[in-house]
Amino acid sequence: MKMVISPEAAAWFMRELDLQTGAHIRLFPRYSSGGGLHPGFSLGIATELPGRPAVQTEQGGLIFYMEEQDLWYMEGYSLSIVYVEAEDDIDYQYELLPVAGGVQQ
Repeated sequence: MKMVISPEAAAWFMRELDLQTGAHIRLFPRYSSGGGLHPGFSLGIATELPGRPAVQTEQGGLIFYMEEQDLWYMEGYSLSIVYVEAEDDIDYQYELLPVAGGVQQ
């Protein structure tokens, strides 16, 4: 799984969540009536220290991560979080990972 956060999205998190440099942002699947990759679930966020991070990336002084037990949500996909200026909000963009030899990577 690949995770990319745009600099503008990181700045949005910093501003909206009133974070300081070095803060950790956990991305996790949560029950939701909205749609994400899986019916009944969407991607949630929490500002907490990692326990067993499986994927993490740094952008704009923030550390974004997903725990091992949450990776099922992103299986076969990469995630980009971008800032949408017109809405002053972020958008989660999922991209299907290439298939090699008929097996999902």
